[in-house]
Amino acid sequence: MTLGSTMVEHTASGADIQPFVVGLGGTLRANSSTERALRHCLDEVEKRGGRTALFSGPDIDLPMYNPHDPARTPQAVALVAALRAADAVIVGSPGYHGAISGLVKNALDYVEDMRADPTVYLDNKPWGCITCAYGWQAAVGTLGQLRGIGHALRAWPTPIGVAINSADKIWDEAGALTDPGVQGQLELLAAQVLTTAKTIGGTARE
Repeated sequence: MTLGSTMVEHTASGADIQPFVVGLGGTLRANSSTERALRHCLDEVEKRGGRTALFSGPDIDLPMYNPHDPARTPQAVALVAALRAADAVIVGSPGYHGAISGLVKNALDYVEDMRADPTVYLDNKPWGCITCAYGWQAAVGTLGQLRGIGHALRAWPTPIGVAINSADKIWDEAGALTDPGVQGQLELLAAQVLTTAKTIGGTARE
């Protein structure tokens, strides 16, 4: 897990602080396109005053979710605890064979551990979606699946979702984002997540 610079303050300061946004996704390949996009979006959240934590790669390489077995790895406990504390969630998935990856889907299945919480699942929380795939069909199709999962978890998908065609040159050799269109979309996603967290999310906590 990668913590944003102000996550600890979030747990200590009460309801008047800026929103805490959890990013979840990527692949088991370090610094994948999906992880880069998530990091860029979370960096923009922090620039706008939000608090962040990223769960990617080994953080979400979890045992297959079994609701009938209460045993949980430390990584699973940390993920669910962060999602409980989150004011908003941004999920990024590669498009594998026209669908979200098994890695990301399995991590999201752990939200079932929140079924008996006072806030069931991710009820009333903003839900941002990012997908990366080699081709628009897979990227857009996977984006639709992520939005549907957000609805099933009682979250509010943001108006914008970001689908990235990895066949295009999006990143430079150092891994920096160079496509102005994608950059603008990721920054808009960050803005919408924060704005929604401060409105419907804040109302839910009153």
